[in-house]
Amino acid sequence: MLRSMQKLFTAMHSAVYSLSKGRVFGRLGKTRFLLLHTIGRKSAKERVTPLNYVSDGPDFIVIASNGGARLHPDWYLNLQAKPEAEVEVQGARIVVRAVTVDDDQRERLWNLARDTWRYYDSYQQRTDRAIPVVRLQRIGG
Repeated sequence: MLRSMQKLFTAMHSAVYSLSKGRVFGRLGKTRFLLLHTIGRKSAKERVTPLNYVSDGPDFIVIASNGGARLHPDWYLNLQAKPEAEVEVQGARIVVRAVTVDDDQRERLWNLARDTWRYYDSYQQRTDRAIPVVRLQRIGG
């Protein structure tokens, strides 16, 4: 039941965000959202996931927290299989390449993200896995 509710909310969030070009569901307080378009590693179908993000220069930083679950989120596994993806931000679609950041960048970017979404530390405490911090780098212009 919970999984089907999550799927329904994700589909609704994505549709409204896309139709409104991010004016609706694009921000919650100081938290900003984007839509990540990946290709399913098993299905080869397009998958769309709303994620909160922070900017680091021209790059988008997202956290693969999965709410502190034991396993990485599907979108992260899809990016590991195929790092090229697209993000939809405020009506623009941007081609990106995903890179999991190294330890030397992780703390700074984690803190930057945590400043906009206070739950990240509690998510990390719930799981034994190191939660990945992902840099979505713009490709091309």
